Amino acid sequence: MAEITLQFDAKNTLAKKTIDYILSLGVFKKVSGLDQALEDEKKGLVKKYKNSDDLFKKVLR
Repeated sequence: MAEITLQFDAKNTLAKKTIDYILSLGVFKKVSGLDQALEDEKKGLVKKYKNSDDLFKKVLR
């Protein structure tokens, strides 16, 4: 699946209405940061460490 990133002024009402319209078509879906984080975790892109010492030992090797 391709990904599109849009940058716009959140205070611009025309930009907000345009994005709302595009999303209302049902062709695109809005992915939240939480959804992206959960997807990264499923893909194994999230690392876990016991504590900060463990982190630095593995990162600074």
